[in-house]
Amino acid sequence: MAEEERERNRVYGLISLAFWALVLIMMYNSSGPSLSFILTALAVIPIAYFTYLIASYVPADEDESRLHGLKPVLRYLPVIKKPDGHVSFKMKMIWDFVILVLYFVLTNVAIFGLDQQKTMDLFSEFRAIMAGASGSIMHLGIGPIVTASIIMQLFAGAKIIKLNLTKEEDKAVYQSTQKLLVIIMIFVEAIPQVYGYLVPDSGFIQALDGISPGNGMFLARFLIVLQLFIGSYIVFLMDEVVSKWGLGSGISLFIAAGVAQAIVVGTFNWEPITAGSPVPAGTLPKTIYYLTHMSAPEMAGGGFERMFLSNPNPIIALIGTTTIFLIVAYFQSTRVELPLAHGRARGARGRYPINLIYASNIPVILMSALLANISMFALLFWTNPAFKNWPIVGHNWMLGFYEPGQTRPSGGLAWYLSTIRGVGDWLMPLVYPDRYLAATGHPWISVLLRVIVYVSIMIIGSMIFARFWIETTNMGPRAIAENIQRIGMQIPGFRRDPRVLEKVLQRYIPAVTDFSGAFVGALAAGANLIGTVGNTSGTGVLLAVGIMIQMYEAMGKEQMMEMHPMLRQFFGKEG
Repeated sequence: MAEEERERNRVYGLISLAFWALVLIMMYNSSGPSLSFILTALAVIPIAYFTYLIASYVPADEDESRLHGLKPVLRYLPVIKKPDGHVSFKMKMIWDFVILVLYFVLTNVAIFGLDQQKTMDLFSEFRAIMAGASGSIMHLGIGPIVTASIIMQLFAGAKIIKLNLTKEEDKAVYQSTQKLLVIIMIFVEAIPQVYGYLVPDSGFIQALDGISPGNGMFLARFLIVLQLFIGSYIVFLMDEVVSKWGLGSGISLFIAAGVAQAIVVGTFNWEPITAGSPVPAGTLPKTIYYLTHMSAPEMAGGGFERMFLSNPNPIIALIGTTTIFLIVAYFQSTRVELPLAHGRARGARGRYPINLIYASNIPVILMSALLANISMFALLFWTNPAFKNWPIVGHNWMLGFYEPGQTRPSGGLAWYLSTIRGVGDWLMPLVYPDRYLAATGHPWISVLLRVIVYVSIMIIGSMIFARFWIETTNMGPRAIAENIQRIGMQIPGFRRDPRVLEKVLQRYIPAVTDFSGAFVGALAAGANLIGTVGNTSGTGVLLAVGIMIQMYEAMGKEQMMEMHPMLRQFFGKEG
């Protein structure tokens, strides 16, 4: 029976609607019949309808997810149509180039009506991973997309949503629900930032006051949120275009492009560190300046320290960036290869490669996005008028406290989880406490504990997300075994049975998955401890290198399939 014809449990549905009706009544009592209430109610009504669809849905059996109840809404979501046939390698590269150019254009489109001088970037520490550009319509970057992915993966991994991702119908519901969640997360991340951190221009407010007296500020904020929504949803659609018509992933493409730009600028920037300073900000120009303008005694008295260790862009950061490039390039090419033989064609043999970095760099993206959201909400609970009065978490220094005008935490849980920016943040205060420790505002034991907590969280979190990722993307032992069986291959010496293949793969894939998650987490954290040029963070450099290597491998694979179309079946591509 079709979902729209299936009888629904009206009692559960009405209970969910009653809850949202109570929320609207409480909002009305606090604000009255204002324009703010009307627009907020218009945002709450769709969420109430989604809740009704889920709560009232009657599953066909105990294994069916209630998310199937959202199908009346999911079918109307905008979607990028898949190509009807094979897309040539040349056309895929053209699509990638067009989307990349459009991405850079949009990062230079400033939010209309925004006071750029008073803007605070809540994602400043994670800008390289979040992509986008502060103060532009791409301000949120890929944040909502990645956050929605984190939520869906956690719910699917914890079996809160009963979706079997090996079934096409369940997989379609999973992907469509994630699209709906992206839209919700855009507003969840945009609205709190507009109230206190993305300040409307006073002239813009006055102009809107002339149109609707007394509502200028609210309308200004509403229009800024609308621009953020448009920009973020364009990013989401561009990611879909690249995934279906281009080569690789749009998210990966945006991250790599932003990090590459930051590294080039951080290395070669000849602009002064601060206004009026003669010292360039880039690593190479700064090094040349110190070597040509300082005497040997001056260099020994502090010049070498400023050149090698002091931000921005010290030489050790360039060394760290280069080291990450080499390490990732080496391990990305390391793999375990299982011998395969065709079940019917004698002599037809091959190998199935299991990369040592099996889960790719996705776990680090998800972990960094999670930490970025923790940092954002810690700042909101400390400073935002709408959040800081909440019981327990509101203005609680244990969650995180911030100095006025700063987006980087000064203490609390958020400080322990914040990105460490090079040796000046931890090593120098530990080695030379008399000179550096006072600047941190924390005793040496807290600095050391912060390093241990940050590295541990990055490693453990990346391992967890690696496990979730391979299960939600059909890279687990069972899915791989079925894929090998489908193309008629088997492991020599073993019976031709998917269950036997799965047992063999169980020896390798879970262990390699855990190792890859721990490795990329440790590498990203270690790179942050050393420091990187361009303020890209170790995570950003790790992602950029991994993405570029994967792009190179994907290009080689595409060219091979162009020459030998029969290989598309092996790689699971269209015929």
